[in-house]
Amino acid sequence: MPPPRISRRNLLLGSAGLLGCGPEKATRFPGYCFVANQSGRSIGVVDLTRFRAWPQIPIDAAPTALLPHPELPKAFALAPESGVVYEIDAASLSVSRRTRAGSRAVSMWLGPKQDALWVLYSEPKALVEIPLATLRSARRIPLAVAGTDFDVNGDRAAVASRRDRSVVMTSLSSGAIEWTVPAHEPSILRFRPDGKQLIVGESDRSLTILDSASGKTVVRLPMPLEPRNFCFGGEGNGQLFVTGPGVDAVVVVYPYQTEVAETRLAGRAPDAMASVDQYLLIANPETNSVTVLSTDDYRRIAQVQVGQEPHHILVTPDRQYALVLNERSGDVAVIRIAAFAQSRDKSRWNSAPLFTLIPVGEKPVSATVVRLA
Repeated sequence: MPPPRISRRNLLLGSAGLLGCGPEKATRFPGYCFVANQSGRSIGVVDLTRFRAWPQIPIDAAPTALLPHPELPKAFALAPESGVVYEIDAASLSVSRRTRAGSRAVSMWLGPKQDALWVLYSEPKALVEIPLATLRSARRIPLAVAGTDFDVNGDRAAVASRRDRSVVMTSLSSGAIEWTVPAHEPSILRFRPDGKQLIVGESDRSLTILDSASGKTVVRLPMPLEPRNFCFGGEGNGQLFVTGPGVDAVVVVYPYQTEVAETRLAGRAPDAMASVDQYLLIANPETNSVTVLSTDDYRRIAQVQVGQEPHHILVTPDRQYALVLNERSGDVAVIRIAAFAQSRDKSRWNSAPLFTLIPVGEKPVSATVVRLA
């Protein structure tokens, strides 16, 4: 039997007993964290009003990505090896619908109007629109390349193909291919927040910034590492943080000035990141920890020991908690953001406390937070 929905009464009673570091009282988030357990072929469920796990939601494939519904208490899980998208209902804690528009998928994003999913498929090679209302495939944009990453901004979608060594720009409304340019094994790409430029991380330790409209190269920036992870942060998304193999550091890029600002040490083998307020959280899988930097001066202010091999970090919508997925130990580490305030005022960084650790399943690789109505 699925657990009952979180009631207002339970939320208020649960909040009364939770105290954070320092005088400020912590509050609970009225919702669930859904977790994609790749090896467990399930969706883990964490009740964020009680910080406890509910029984996992079994599915018939291995999920690797999750997105929240923009309005309803639901989430969408993608299982790439089968090409299936699952709709997870937060009220019943079960799979409510599913769809399949290809035999193998790569990743998915919400469309510009927030009313459809766009899924990148590698078999067949295409971008497929799946309206949220019907959860049935609609428009399909055929691709000549096998995409390995993509991003959506406004009416455009950009697709990187590591195998075909190219970047493709498409129009979502017309389905036309606007341009294709060669690249050196692009591993990751993201639009600048205003959509005017496209930032491409390449395996030859460089960032190539392209004009979104024409595909022309604006600048090519040499990097001390191979870009694998991007994280926008700071007011107005004025900073881009980059990590990857090659150096135990994070590279700070100013995307609007198209220049590399500096490189800062960020723990051993820095991996995935998350930005919240004036902090940048960086996973360090080899040391089972999270390094915290100030986004004001890039000073390291804290380090938190979490579970084994953290590889994914997300922040709750109320910006009170960071949730860290630990792939090897199969749990979620919960960190209170307010705990960094005391470390920020000190001249040297120190260890920050871990709030709690919650088991969720085998090899958690992605997560999203869903607010209950």
